[in-house]
Amino acid sequence: METSASVVNRLDGKLSMAHLWVSFTALFLGAVTGLLQTLVRSGGVTLPAGIGYYQLLTAHGVLLGLVFTTFFIIGFLYAVMSRTTGSMILAARQCGWIGFILMTVGTILTVIMILLNKATVLYTFYAPLQASPWFYVGLTLLVVGSWISGVGIFRQYYLWKKTNRGKLSPLLAFMAVVTMLLWLISTLGVAAAVLVQFIPWSFGWVDTINILLSRTLFWYFGHPLVYFWLLPAYMCWYAIIPKIIGGKVFSDSLARLAFILFLLFSIPVGFHHQLLEPGVSSGWKFLQVVLTFMVIIPSLMTAFSLFATFELAGREKGAKGLFDWFKKLPWKDVRFFAPMVGMLVFIPAGAGGIINASNQLNQVVHNTLWVTGHFHLTVATSVALTFFGIAYWLVPHLTGRTLTPILNRLGITQTILWAVGMFFMSGSMHTVGLLGAPRRTAYTTYNDHPDVLGWIPYQVAMAIGGTILFIAILLLIYIFIKLVFFAPKGVEAFPVGEVADASEATPKILENWKIWIGITVALILFAYTVPVIDMIQHAPPGSPGFKLW
Repeated sequence: METSASVVNRLDGKLSMAHLWVSFTALFLGAVTGLLQTLVRSGGVTLPAGIGYYQLLTAHGVLLGLVFTTFFIIGFLYAVMSRTTGSMILAARQCGWIGFILMTVGTILTVIMILLNKATVLYTFYAPLQASPWFYVGLTLLVVGSWISGVGIFRQYYLWKKTNRGKLSPLLAFMAVVTMLLWLISTLGVAAAVLVQFIPWSFGWVDTINILLSRTLFWYFGHPLVYFWLLPAYMCWYAIIPKIIGGKVFSDSLARLAFILFLLFSIPVGFHHQLLEPGVSSGWKFLQVVLTFMVIIPSLMTAFSLFATFELAGREKGAKGLFDWFKKLPWKDVRFFAPMVGMLVFIPAGAGGIINASNQLNQVVHNTLWVTGHFHLTVATSVALTFFGIAYWLVPHLTGRTLTPILNRLGITQTILWAVGMFFMSGSMHTVGLLGAPRRTAYTTYNDHPDVLGWIPYQVAMAIGGTILFIAILLLIYIFIKLVFFAPKGVEAFPVGEVADASEATPKILENWKIWIGITVALILFAYTVPVIDMIQHAPPGSPGFKLW
């Protein structure tokens, strides 16, 4: 007979698995649209049945950038809270299901509008391109649903703190709360843009829209969105990988401080995405570029902590010399291998981010395929591979099955295919971007211009990479289905690392939420209040909506 605790954990597992099902469905559909894009961009394929290239581009960005990531992250965070703070309380689980339903309805509505070619406005949905109002309503439901799910996580954390007064909260639970705080605060910008600007404008209740304000509100959300994707990967790197490799978390306090710094400095930096956009003074752009570079600090802290963890674990296993510890890592364990490849890729990806945020260097790469290549290194490789590595143990943990040696080897193969495919695709994007090839454009030779003809071999290489990536996705979906339905029944552990004995005690101030939320709000107000008021008071002429597809 099942105990009450096992029943509750099973219910928690169903909630997380529901999110993972939607996430991986979106991943597959987004991969199909991505493959078609690379084939079209190579010049060798013409889309059938009146399907538009920009329609595919919109679906690809929304399905992978918003749906795949958000559903996976929330499903993972609920599993984390259940594992580290005890079975979810009823109120928290109810919030999770209500949020899931709203997010799913919003996703379906949004995708339908894209498929009907009524929302071909790309992932950034820049005005004055105007979609169907139901596209914006769908996005609103997706965001509001995620807020309700976040409330469930906050309630579970609050209950744990209330019943464990004076104790330090579990590291993973702390990280989950920071991640959802970052999401909640950052999505206020896109919610304001959609509710106050896009929905009234698209329904025809107002004639024009303030384009500059809408883009500023989007990028207030757009850059911290990247860290909403990254922080769950960092959770895995900091607190799960140490357990998998047989080591310990290098420093609990360093990990918490890094997450706090990400919360502080990843939100008030949106202007570095608008460096070439008129209407924002150079002084405010400079301020936010400086704040952008502050995010480098917790990234370097993370690199130091992780490689210290790896070296200590290796030396405990008898490693000698300077780099012998590298050989002691479990390279044949996909739970480690996939996230580790993601970590290594994040080194050049992070360097590319510094270039993008630099005022002078951005002049060269702005709106070129370089930016798309950077995006595919950070999110589509570092984040995605870490998510895949999490799924290889999380799915069987939730479904009561085990990761078999055969599935482990298939996961290793899938990771290698992904890395190779991304080498071709992202590498070609970076290179051809430096040659001037623009992003967000379908295949064209610009009347056989000699410079443009030189781009075509790189675009063919992008198609080759995209094809390899699609094969990797098919293999991933196969493994996912096997882990859900056909793998042997058993117990797959949810690995949670322990803090090293020599680690310093964690200062309680790192869990003083009033201080950190207060500083975050102060930085946001400092960086945005004056320029946003100026955009409203001295608004340029508003624009009617345009449908150019």
